[in-house]
Amino acid sequence: MALTAHKTTQIDRDLIQRIQRRDQRALMELYQAYSSLVYGLALRVLQNSGLAEEVTQDIFLKIWQQPDRWNPALGQFTSWLLTITRNAAIDRLRKERHTHTHQVEQVEHLAETGLADDTLWYDGQVLAELLAQLPPEQRQLIELAFFQGYTHSELSIKLRLPLGTVKTRLRSGLQKLRILWEKGAD
Repeated sequence: MALTAHKTTQIDRDLIQRIQRRDQRALMELYQAYSSLVYGLALRVLQNSGLAEEVTQDIFLKIWQQPDRWNPALGQFTSWLLTITRNAAIDRLRKERHTHTHQVEQVEHLAETGLADDTLWYDGQVLAELLAQLPPEQRQLIELAFFQGYTHSELSIKLRLPLGTVKTRLRSGLQKLRILWEKGAD
């Protein structure tokens, strides 16, 4: 058993060293070896496959960006990996709960104060007109993400697009929307 643990630690150490040299193949090998473990833990914490997938992607992106964060002298790679996964999943869970709570509070406040008036209706109409000016692929992503609540990962699966493409189109669409909104406010 100790021989296996030592061998695994050496393999992990070699992969991390290759990643430090920006070897993308090493990152893929690490992903293939550990992504199901990371995803499984994230799914257990989050109880949401889309969010678990996002956390999994984020973990491997962090490893790519900061491969020196793991210190072999302090413990095995898998222990460190599961610890950062658990922490990332808990952080994501807190963020999701906070976002949901904040949205519910906003709706309740509007209902209680009667602020859901003509101005909000007008802003909604303007927003609909501005959305119509966006390219169809950006408009569709924005509508699905913000009006129907799809996560980036869910959009990637639903539309059969790479996750990076989804994020890029959303970001570009939102930037264009902001520019159009500001032009209309002048």
